[in-house]
Amino acid sequence: MYTAAQDRYERMTYARTGRSGLRLPRISLGLWQNFGASDSYSNARQMILNSFDRGITHFDLANNYGPPPGSAEETFGRLLSTDLASHRDELIVSTKAGYLMWPGPYGEWGSRKYLLASLDQSLKRMQLDYVDIFYSHRHDPHTPLEETMGALATAVHSGRALYAGISSYGSEHTRAAATILQEYKVPLLIHQPSYSLLNRWIENGLLPLLSQEGIGCIAFSPLAQGLLTDKYLAGIPAGSRAAADGSFRRSMVNDANLESVRALRAIALRRGQSLAQMAVAWVLRDPAVTSALIGASRWSQIEECLDALRNTSFTSDELRAIDRQARDGELNIWSAPGNR
Repeated sequence: MYTAAQDRYERMTYARTGRSGLRLPRISLGLWQNFGASDSYSNARQMILNSFDRGITHFDLANNYGPPPGSAEETFGRLLSTDLASHRDELIVSTKAGYLMWPGPYGEWGSRKYLLASLDQSLKRMQLDYVDIFYSHRHDPHTPLEETMGALATAVHSGRALYAGISSYGSEHTRAAATILQEYKVPLLIHQPSYSLLNRWIENGLLPLLSQEGIGCIAFSPLAQGLLTDKYLAGIPAGSRAAADGSFRRSMVNDANLESVRALRAIALRRGQSLAQMAVAWVLRDPAVTSALIGASRWSQIEECLDALRNTSFTSDELRAIDRQARDGELNIWSAPGNR
């Protein structure tokens, strides 16, 4: 029988999400990979419960997380009905819809039909009455933004979600989405973009906009799917994400990116941190970033990232040295066509 650590809230720092009343842990856990039916349930359980014991209250999912799609929500639902049943009101549970989930014209993108049907399915898989945050997972260039945002507003007004969010939208569509949601009296709580030392696209317009509009930011893939660790310094290991050549393409582990990784690692070591720890701390350096959203395949990786919170400040000299090495590595694979 699981008993939560009594000191869990003393071990985490929390930040306000934009201008809302919601505070998120500075590090949140994403269940994109390694939490599905094809993975070890005992390992997933250990990662989630140990994370909660360290003050991670936000667990981020999507309808297509697994593998197979949907099974990460089922895994988390199982934990919610057993180990975490008495802690539901202490948790922020988010899910998303936007990518392919079922065949036919209503199984992906941003229509009202798809988004609300997907949310209902997610609630069933997680055995929940509501999620805390429901996201449009990606901008749909073929559906009016008014329809997509109207579906998010319905999710909130119906009580199926407490807050609305968007993911991987460019600055122009983010501004428009926030304006539309205001008409429904539903604030745009949060944006979830990819952001890392080698993927800095949000600095060019989006991050200043989020700060200006009082919208929170939770940055996913701060470790560039593992590239900003020691894993790939000697090549592509068998069984790694890059070896599978899926969302993390083998071509991303190229000479230019590895040169940057090695130089950044040297800076991290001078700071007394691992490269992964510095990468997380660097993402959190900007006050507009509410939380860094990490993934993991084992608890030790989460634990290492949590230790990044011991040193999240940077000197001006360190930031200049990092800027010389933190070049764009063409890692943003989530930007939809026409997404500005």
